Amino acid sequence: MAEVIATALDLVLVAVVVQGVLLSLHWRRTGRGVPPASLAATLAAGWFLLLALRLALGAAWPGWIGLALLGGLLAHLADLRIRWR
Repeated sequence: MAEVIATALDLVLVAVVVQGVLLSLHWRRTGRGVPPASLAATLAAGWFLLLALRLALGAAWPGWIGLALLGGLLAHLADLRIRWR
């Protein structure tokens, strides 16, 4: 069962990257949507959390999980900084 969840998480991680690329291209072509910097920070925060879960399911070294969580925190803080007015 853990392998099925891990595979699903792998697909979701790839889908988040593809989503980011497509939304950035849309913004560059039309000027509509979320600016790429804000989009990247938002997607990165979630991506790192998903990565931490994926690493935990794969019984990775706890340091890698911690680094993924740190990446999520830094991306979240960057997102807050971009949005804070």
